[in-house]
Amino acid sequence: MTRVADMFSERPWALSFFGAVLVWLASIAFTGGMGGGDMLTSAMALATFMVIVGVGQMFVITLGPGNVDLSLPANIGLSSAVAMKVMNNDDSLVAVGLLAAAGSGFAIGIANYLLIRALRIPPIIATLSASFIIQSIAISYGRGLQIKPPDGFADFANAQLLGLPVLALGTILFTIAAAILLQRTLFGRGVLATGQNMNAAHLAGVPVERIRTITYAMCGLLGGLNGALLAAYFRGASNDLGSEYLLASIAVAVIGGTSVAGGKANLPGIWGASLFLVLLLTMLNTFGASPGVRMVLSGAIIVGVITIAGGRPSGR
Repeated sequence: MTRVADMFSERPWALSFFGAVLVWLASIAFTGGMGGGDMLTSAMALATFMVIVGVGQMFVITLGPGNVDLSLPANIGLSSAVAMKVMNNDDSLVAVGLLAAAGSGFAIGIANYLLIRALRIPPIIATLSASFIIQSIAISYGRGLQIKPPDGFADFANAQLLGLPVLALGTILFTIAAAILLQRTLFGRGVLATGQNMNAAHLAGVPVERIRTITYAMCGLLGGLNGALLAAYFRGASNDLGSEYLLASIAVAVIGGTSVAGGKANLPGIWGASLFLVLLLTMLNTFGASPGVRMVLSGAIIVGVITIAGGRPSGR
């Protein structure tokens, strides 16, 4: 028991995987052991989208206290509509549509940072204000209609390889690349240094403002791509497609081991946290909880876990 406690103390993000396993076991115990494999496959597919936005949010939060992107839900809704309209239900235009979604998200990320830098207002206020503008644009652009993706793109987003979702396998490779970016590159070390102490990083020669600009732009870009992939997976774009990712993107980052004080992040933990949240909702569905009860319970659990995870010392 002592060794287990020491492991979780040294690697607190491992608790997210432990929690995911417990929730999964509770679900299959309730169903008599039926559907456990399908539950995991579905959870991996849905967790993929949380991981993508969670990685972007993780980089932003790592910049230090107060840094967060609250425009992600609006970004996802707008970018999904942009991608689907550009693709125009034509599989030959999928690459162009993905570029358009990424470009839309990238522009939103840059605009967010310009608001923060030019107006000198807290990121939480700047990105929340930007989200209202983005939502208005999305409503005008998409006209509130559900725009369908090309059939081939939708099939790809739902495809499986050896029983595992193709998107999840690709996202695992993306997560590995993001970990290398964070730990092995000048940019990643600059993000960590900025989060640990912005003034000290600036005096040490770290291009702090450039680092922050790139980080917010990257978070926006990932939100844009996530919007296009979500539209393909659910076979339609809509303005509220990203509504559940406001709290979830922050939750998976913090539960996964990212310090809200900045300067500390963890990539594997984002997968554990994403699986935990998805399996939690699956368990509540399995137990027959009503939508209202699911929202209250899942919200309370998320807030509780974030409070515990966020309360860990940052190790500065």
